Amino acid sequence: MSRLGKLPVKIPQGVKVEWKGDELVITGPKGSLSQKIPPQIEVEVSETEIRVRPRNMDKLSRALHGTIRQLINNMVIGVTQGFTKELQLVGTGYRVKQEGEAIVLTVGFSHPVRVEPMPGVTLKAVGQDRIVVSGIDKQKVGQMAANIRAIRPPEPYKGKGIRYVGEYVRRKAGKSAVKAQ
Repeated sequence: MSRLGKLPVKIPQGVKVEWKGDELVITGPKGSLSQKIPPQIEVEVSETEIRVRPRNMDKLSRALHGTIRQLINNMVIGVTQGFTKELQLVGTGYRVKQEGEAIVLTVGFSHPVRVEPMPGVTLKAVGQDRIVVSGIDKQKVGQMAANIRAIRPPEPYKGKGIRYVGEYVRRKAGKSAVKAQ
């Protein structure tokens, strides 16, 4: 059995958990999230915690056990605190500008790149070289940040591009001059 899956998910004050068919709906101060629970997994909801167990010990049930528990935990954290990812633009002339809900990136292309947020995700330009992606759904926040990073990923020679704050970019040596004979 999964070690993570055995741990109960604590339900904080102000969070409401309810079943709707085969779907678990968690509502908190920041919003509401739902997750479809597969039939191989049994979820037991009490007043203060949620426990997840596999119905039997076949390979699929064991594989889903820890995953479903962690998805439920992320939902509880999302509706209480939310999730954020920060991106940084590195390069001469690389900048970001806020235009309503969207952001506009100038990252060395012949045209500016406009990025619209996914539903449930907010984009915020902080200064000219930082982007904050935030929301209550961890998967959507991570996907939106990855989509923005993919516009101009950091390159290994000068390190220019869009990277996560704190991300280490491994640098390569450039061309070395050949001696004339």
